[in-house]
Amino acid sequence: MMLLKIALRNILRNRRRSIMTISAIAVGALAMLLFGAFTIFSILGTHTGTVERAGHLVVLRTGYFNFGTGNPAAYGIPDYEKVMDLIKTDAVVGPMARVVTAGVSLFGIAGNFAVDSSRTFVGTGVVPSDRSLMRSWDEYHVGRGLPAYSAQLLTDDDVTRGVIGIGLARTLGLCAPLHIPDCPAMPTPPSVTVADAAAPPDVADLASRDKDPPSQVPDRGMPRIDLLSATAGGAPNVLSLYVSGTDRQAVKELDDSYVGMHLALAQQLVYGRGEHKATSIVIQLNRSEDMGAARARLNTLFKEKGLDLEVHDFAELNPIYKQIIAFFGAIFSFISVIMAVIVLFTVVNTMSMSVMERVNEIGTTRALGVKRRGIRRQFLAEGAVLGVIGATAGAVLAIAIATLVNRAGLTWTPPGQSGAVPLRLVISVPALVVGTWLVLTVIATIASLIPASRAARMPVVDALRHV
Repeated sequence: MMLLKIALRNILRNRRRSIMTISAIAVGALAMLLFGAFTIFSILGTHTGTVERAGHLVVLRTGYFNFGTGNPAAYGIPDYEKVMDLIKTDAVVGPMARVVTAGVSLFGIAGNFAVDSSRTFVGTGVVPSDRSLMRSWDEYHVGRGLPAYSAQLLTDDDVTRGVIGIGLARTLGLCAPLHIPDCPAMPTPPSVTVADAAAPPDVADLASRDKDPPSQVPDRGMPRIDLLSATAGGAPNVLSLYVSGTDRQAVKELDDSYVGMHLALAQQLVYGRGEHKATSIVIQLNRSEDMGAARARLNTLFKEKGLDLEVHDFAELNPIYKQIIAFFGAIFSFISVIMAVIVLFTVVNTMSMSVMERVNEIGTTRALGVKRRGIRRQFLAEGAVLGVIGATAGAVLAIAIATLVNRAGLTWTPPGQSGAVPLRLVISVPALVVGTWLVLTVIATIASLIPASRAARMPVVDALRHV
């Protein structure tokens, strides 16, 4: 205790220099803590957004992960409802699972022949109620929830409705019918007339095979597009989709081609009159920490039942997730190293000047019988006290600023997100605050080691006669 009192008195000898040193340490702690809090928020937000869209685990037919994107229908899961029941009733995975739902991936050509426009699409068939529940997952309370499918967009009862990306709506000339703001309407080509507005004869003939007679087709007051795709057997198939709204995608290429529809409609388009299968079974867990145990149990369960299925987690299916995590981690490490170097050289400079100013005092202390290790401990204690005060001040200031930011209602658009979300700084992580405080305190102590060793090695006679 006496050692700390003496160290504090020595620090107060030159208050201006000590304040500047403490300020440098505090700024370092402030920068590390604020960006660390932002990094944690970004990682948790990216994790939350990915789980909301893709779930934690995805069950696929063996081989789909490597080859299925070229022909999803060929890797459909037969009797997928029995597989879902097997997952839900399992004693291990069942209590962990929050949502177990089926999905169908497909691609083809979407056309709006009223304006003679078409383009390739990437479609997803979902169960609307299940996907709406998935979009409300927010284990870490980051407030990044995706908007749920409203009853006006997708419902379990109406399989004819769907949503498309804003880019696809623009390409198909649906900006005005869907009332999309900041979306330029497609000019009508001069060559298009009312007589030309119908679908080409070959496509119209395909579509008529699975449609009700015109007198039985209800007028839903929604724009309608035709979807052309190949069935699992290779035959072309066309169905109509009523576009009830848009679902903006974060990636422009996907936004320009995305079509979301009811699972039953996607199955009808891909499998026609054959057996309706699912290309994936998505599992969203209550807690992310259960993902490893759930995956291991599913692999064991499928092996016991002889099912030709494999399980992948969301990070494997979304490589950008790992890239985003690595990106923020690299930036945080870079900033931490820079702040640590600044604190290191600041403390070395301060303690070196303190040693030069106290040469006579060091000689007197040594003449009174204090050993070299006592002198070394004294200067190390002063460096540690500087680190403690500076790191504590920086931590208090960082917590105050983070609290203000969290209450300010700021928003930002993170990677992989299509719209703005609330900005928060997750400063309430003990490992971040305590770790930063300890690191800077240790660095300040180590930085004083060189000046302290220099002071301890001074010859007593030379120190006493120093002017």
